[in-house]
Amino acid sequence: MPVPDDLLATRFTEHRSHLLGVAYRLTGLLADAEDAVQEAWLRLSRLDGASREGIEDLRAWLTTVVGRICLDRLRSAASRRERYVGPWLPEPVVTPIGGAPGEDPLDVVVRDDGVRMAALAVLHRLTPEQRVAFVLHDGLGLPFAEIAEVLGCSVAAARQHASRGRRAVADGDPPPRTALAEQQQVVETFLTALSTGDVPLMVRLLHPDVVVTGDGGGRIRTTLRTVAGAEKVARFALGLWRRYYSEAAFAEARPVLVNGDFGLVVPPSLDAEGRETAARRVLTFAVRDGRLAAVFDVANPDKLTRVPW
Repeated sequence: MPVPDDLLATRFTEHRSHLLGVAYRLTGLLADAEDAVQEAWLRLSRLDGASREGIEDLRAWLTTVVGRICLDRLRSAASRRERYVGPWLPEPVVTPIGGAPGEDPLDVVVRDDGVRMAALAVLHRLTPEQRVAFVLHDGLGLPFAEIAEVLGCSVAAARQHASRGRRAVADGDPPPRTALAEQQQVVETFLTALSTGDVPLMVRLLHPDVVVTGDGGGRIRTTLRTVAGAEKVARFALGLWRRYYSEAAFAEARPVLVNGDFGLVVPPSLDAEGRETAARRVLTFAVRDGRLAAVFDVANPDKLTRVPW
């Protein structure tokens, strides 16, 4: 007996947050992720009764469909990504820092350890094929036979894509998610040291392998190359602070969750004449061994359209 449309819609809704998380991990952009999920629904709803009945595992079927849609988008965007000015970071998912987590799809998505910015930054260095194979297999446990169908390649080639992706992620070694209270304490202590110009304390609060990555898309001023190393990052941060920010610059910065980790929504910085010296941005961080290990500065306005300012 064919599955009624209302029941099909209900069953699809049960998997919506999962699908949105998959699509966001693959594309790094919320609009693209939402479009992929909507397209998956359209493809499902257009199936005839017999085809619907033939789906043994709806979640797996929808996951492979979303994977295929995202792969097409990634391939078509490859040339644009190559022309991108400076590092490319995923669009930040900003949610409130206080209160119990809700059941909004984005609230559900950011609970996944795999969507923290530190992990996504590494993931998005992979080729589209490696990313899809790695996420679908290592992240979601889909068999390689299904992944091969998504990629349009042999099972052996799908295994190879996943293996290369796995090695690259391991080499990237993104810091694991730490307790939110620890993240907040480390960041706030560092900002206090920054505001007073205490370079020795800043260096002690930075992991030796700390990296700062900025994404302005060629439109907003930020670092065009990653800055690495505790001493370099401390001097870099202090130089920016003294040149572009006032003493009260971060007084209006709002603590938030960015992809589930501690972050700040930073409004524009203005000089005494009211001229903008630094554009609005979203900062998020990663902590390793009690010290700042990564700073992500997303300032490209195209990626901040959904941020509640």
